[in-house]
Amino acid sequence: MRTGPLIALTLSAAIAGCGGGDGGDDDLSIPGGADPGEVEVIRSWSDDLRAGEVEAAAGYWEIPSIAQNGTPPLELDSREDVVTFNEALPCGAKLIEAETQGEYTVATFELTERPGAGQCGPGTGETARTAFVIEDGKIVEWLRATDGSLPEPAPEGPIV
Repeated sequence: MRTGPLIALTLSAAIAGCGGGDGGDDDLSIPGGADPGEVEVIRSWSDDLRAGEVEAAAGYWEIPSIAQNGTPPLELDSREDVVTFNEALPCGAKLIEAETQGEYTVATFELTERPGAGQCGPGTGETARTAFVIEDGKIVEWLRATDGSLPEPAPEGPIV
């Protein structure tokens, strides 16, 4: 079954704002002690997205990958799915902290407006956390970490 339209519909109904950048950062140090290579992938993705460069941001994702943002885990099995997911994020985000928690790099972002997105609205200036799994310089899992806790790992078996 083709998941692209399902992803767009699910995301438009359930998205809870996070995303990328308004340009590059000159400060290369991020508190939290996470792996510098993984931090650079996360920072580059969020900077590109915050700048409205969705196609460039999508280049940091592995195909297939998993995304979960207030939804069941979604398998993004094409570049189109990854672009759709990234376009649906209503806010940009500036990376402010990244720490390692088990297999995850948990990033804390300050939410911003971003070109080409809906409005971040009251989320602007707030923080959001996302748990990433990065493999070979690519995002393979992007999971919203709500209320300070990590999401459940993606289940084995069929994914929406």
